[in-house]
Amino acid sequence: MAAARRRPTLSRRALMAAALPLLFAPHVRARGAPVTVAAASDLQAVLIILAQTFETETGIAVRITFGSSGNFARQLRQGAPFDLFCSADEDLILALAADRFLRDTGVVYAEGRLALLVHNSSPLAANLTAETFTAAMKTSRLKRLAIANPEHAPYGQRAYDVFTFLRVVEQVRPKLVFGENAAQAVQFVATGAAEAGVVAHALTYSETVRAATRSWLIPASWHRPLRQRMALTARATADAQRFYDYLQSQASAKAFRDYGFTVP
Repeated sequence: MAAARRRPTLSRRALMAAALPLLFAPHVRARGAPVTVAAASDLQAVLIILAQTFETETGIAVRITFGSSGNFARQLRQGAPFDLFCSADEDLILALAADRFLRDTGVVYAEGRLALLVHNSSPLAANLTAETFTAAMKTSRLKRLAIANPEHAPYGQRAYDVFTFLRVVEQVRPKLVFGENAAQAVQFVATGAAEAGVVAHALTYSETVRAATRSWLIPASWHRPLRQRMALTARATADAQRFYDYLQSQASAKAFRDYGFTVP
């Protein structure tokens, strides 16, 4: 009777080698996975349009999360899985790049502007000028003024620049209502939760916002520049590189201008 064939065995080293791909599988990016973007909330309107156009032209999906730039910078330091960071404040990008959380220092894609936004129910809406706004901040006529939270939102920090320029910081402080980000500050005014706000100009272009409010563009000389910079992270894919390049195209530059940004 023929002897039974012995089943071959793997050495311990071979077993370990076979297991390594499984151990690291959760960290491998799937081919065709969406490009993940962390974007300042002032980009909500324009970036959604650009992402949709890009997807139509390339077939590459883009998944965008909007929020405050300061919060995103902290999340990236903690390992948040984004391919691209579009910040409203270039200093956050430069700091992350210096600490090697980003591929490089990226590029400035736009410069943001601030606007005074007033709900239609406010007496200010009838005569919206720098003079009437400044006067209102010094009186009890204006009870609630919305800005993005200056602890982590660049637009909130620049709003304080405006108050300093106008010398009304102390008068304004008790009236302030903080939005978690630039978009929420606009929402406060559009819904009437705040009578007015110093907000991202780009977010005043929404039809819903325009129907409920009036706005006035604040001079750029009243605050520090809002140079907005973007950069790829170390995990960025070739698809992410294509979207990054697309955001630097002439078509994208026109879209940014159409929503009130200055483009370098």
